[in-house]
Amino acid sequence: MTSNPGTLPPAGYVLNSDDSEFVRQASLPFYQSRGWIKFTGIMMILGGIPSLFGLVGIIPIWQGILLMQAASYFETAATTGQKFAFHSGMNNIKTFFIINGVLMLIGIVTFLMILCVLIILPLIGISLFTLPDISKYF
Repeated sequence: MTSNPGTLPPAGYVLNSDDSEFVRQASLPFYQSRGWIKFTGIMMILGGIPSLFGLVGIIPIWQGILLMQAASYFETAATTGQKFAFHSGMNNIKTFFIINGVLMLIGIVTFLMILCVLIILPLIGISLFTLPDISKYF
């Protein structure tokens, strides 16, 4: 490792190959931000633990593990130039964003359903709630 995390590790760890150098260069931004990736992964794991009883906590824990693994893969790719490590890290990041996208779509659909129930249905005369008669209090 180097003393400056913003630079590539020493070339002594790397096989002499053009592909290896490309992998090292491509993984540099992830290598530089590996601390933040690991921090985000740890926070997601810790945030998912309290909601494990409702089984909803499995998703953030899974995402946190994906980020932790990705950071390790990118560190390996930056130090050794291994294509497999870089590819594995990118697959973990891809899965992380797919999970986030699906969760966002579920959130949008849920929001639209709540919007329909609370605003549109009362406008057409269908109400799920009854207002109390406050005239009996006066």
